[in-house]
Order: sequence, then C-alpha cells, then structure tokens
Amino acid sequence: MAQIQLPLPKAILFDMDGTLVDNMHYHHIAWMQFIAAKKLNIDAETFERDYHKGTLIEVMARFFPHLKNEAALRKVGDEKEALFREIYRPHIKPISGLLPFLGKLKAKKLPIGLATMGDQNNINMTLGELGIEHYFNATTGGHEVERGKPQPDIFLKAAEKIGVNPADCLAFEDTQSGINSAQAAGMQVVGVATQFSKAQLLALGCCHAITNYRELKFI
Repeated sequence: MAQIQLPLPKAILFDMDGTLVDNMHYHHIAWMQFIAAKKLNIDAETFERDYHKGTLIEVMARFFPHLKNEAALRKVGDEKEALFREIYRPHIKPISGLLPFLGKLKAKKLPIGLATMGDQNNINMTLGELGIEHYFNATTGGHEVERGKPQPDIFLKAAEKIGVNPADCLAFEDTQSGINSAQAAGMQVVGVATQFSKAQLLALGCCHAITNYRELKFI
C-alpha cells in the first residue's frame, strides 16, 4: 500500500475519541443507557440531531433546562462519562499504527497536543490505558472551553498550550464538527475514517484521509 507523504508540520494536534481510538460506538451505548436511566424519552436519531453537539455542559443543559448552574450540569454530565468509562475500559485499544506513528513524531521532536471534547477523567483513562501520555506536550479537554466543537476554541487553546501558531498545526479528526472546529482555527485536517468514509472526509475539506496511521508518512 502506497503511503501518503506530507511535509512535516510544526506541530500535531489530535482529537481523541474516534481518532486515537475507535470508540464512538461505546459513547453511543453510554448515551442511550444514560437517557434511559434518566427517563428522558429521547430516541437515538433525535439525540444525534438535536442534543449531541458542543461541550458536555451544553448537552446537559439541553437535557435538563431546569438546572441553571454549571456545577449541577457538570455533576450530571460526570455520571454519563463514568458510565462510558465503565463500558469502554475493557475494550480500549489504539487505532492501527498509532503507537509507532507517535514514536516517529516524538523522534522528530514535533510538539504534540490533544484537543478533545472528553473530560480529564476520560483523557487520563484513554492515554493511560494506551500508555501514551508521554508523547503529548499538552492536553486540552472539553471542560476547559465554554464553546465546544464546531467552534474553534479547543483547537486554539490546544495550539496555545504547545506554543505553536494555529495555522502551523496539522489536526487529526474524525467528525464533521471536529473537522469544522480545526478548520475554523486555521488548521489543515487529516481525516481518520472511523465515522465517515475517506471520500466523505475529503468532501468535508480534509487535506487527506486515512483508515490507520500506517498510511501516512512525513517527509
């Protein structure tokens, strides 16, 4: 298989869920179990269309409009994330080729950041279970920004943390909102085909699309 060859950027920013790990199915299971447990009477299609966007706090505010302060919304959001971790932990594994790819980036002394809507506990579990914390110069989670993807806030903050101009960062993403977020921050995006096909990712504006990290080589 011919590899995609790209000029070496000044920095790399990775999304996490669906990009480092193929886990969005487990998030969906957790959301549906949470919705059922809270007796919210929302089907999967309605959830994805009307509720599932932005930060965890933004999602919870749509579920529970009577909760008026962030602490209460974060508490109920933590319940969902704890349920997700319980469901997903036994299944966690990296997308094929990720570990050697991270090793090559580190050998090139490239700053690496994380820009995920997941919270700190999810970040700690995912990076910890994969044993890849040491590859990242900084991590940024959804709890650190007011506006979630597709707004650019999280990618701008992640670039700031690693000290690189956003336009000089290459982002890796798997969802339309994530791609739009990175593009709004001025970044080129490599799409990871866990949610969409390669053709769909390219149609969304990705400069390249991969199914695994063995398909990409920096020159």
